[in-house]
Amino acid sequence: VGALYALGGVGLVLLNRATGVLNFAYGAIGGLGAMSAWQMLQWGYPEPVAWLACLAIGVTLSTGYGILIAPGLAHREPVVKAVATLGFGIAILGAMNLLWVVNPRKLTLALDGISLNILGLRMTGTRLLALVAGFAVTAGMGVFLARTRLGLQMRVLADDRQLAAVLGTPIRRVETIAWGFSGLLAGITGMLFGDLVRLDPAVLTFIVIPIIATTVVGRLTSIRTAFFAGLAIGIIESFLTLYKPLAPFRVASPFIVAILVLMWLQRGRKLTFAGAD
Repeated sequence: VGALYALGGVGLVLLNRATGVLNFAYGAIGGLGAMSAWQMLQWGYPEPVAWLACLAIGVTLSTGYGILIAPGLAHREPVVKAVATLGFGIAILGAMNLLWVVNPRKLTLALDGISLNILGLRMTGTRLLALVAGFAVTAGMGVFLARTRLGLQMRVLADDRQLAAVLGTPIRRVETIAWGFSGLLAGITGMLFGDLVRLDPAVLTFIVIPIIATTVVGRLTSIRTAFFAGLAIGIIESFLTLYKPLAPFRVASPFIVAILVLMWLQRGRKLTFAGAD
């Protein structure tokens, strides 16, 4: 689960660095993809088709928002942009509740039948895939942003939108690609979370909360820091689950981690107040 938080954090940081948008609809986008994959499996479609459908829905929803809605909010405050994505996420959640009655469901993938024993720990193929995907995407995105022309354009766009336009950066195209990448990662995150934890529209939608905590630790800019913060949060949640007196508080662990890290980063700094000498 920590690897999924990490993977989601990478998707949010990538989008924020390119567009300046903190996407609260990330979990709902992945959730609709996961629910659609489950439905296709119920209809008897092969698992690879269900996977592709999940990823396609994630990319389509995210890119659609990036093309139709995001440009109109490009010059608004970050809070306005974030609230707009929150509304989009709630709309997706409403659609899922209309399409699928709330019932216990399980998204079972073929990889669940594969298991490895590593140092006495049993790890299924799906868990291993989540961990490997997290590391691979983090490393790949780091190389992409540092070594490719498109990655450089995303970095310039994140630093100064007006300067990027003066330098001839195709802003709309770069932002659309960033939304598409983020939607792809949302689809992967939602599908794996639906298999490893719970397939429920509300739970999948609000997975964005601990994911946002990882991006806060990474100050909304560091992909690597967000990745390791996601792993750490997942580990802490697991340990709290084992200790019954603290188990009810495990849902707060992402925020506790984020607050402690922010306090550590602000150590030694003095608070200043308006009008103070």
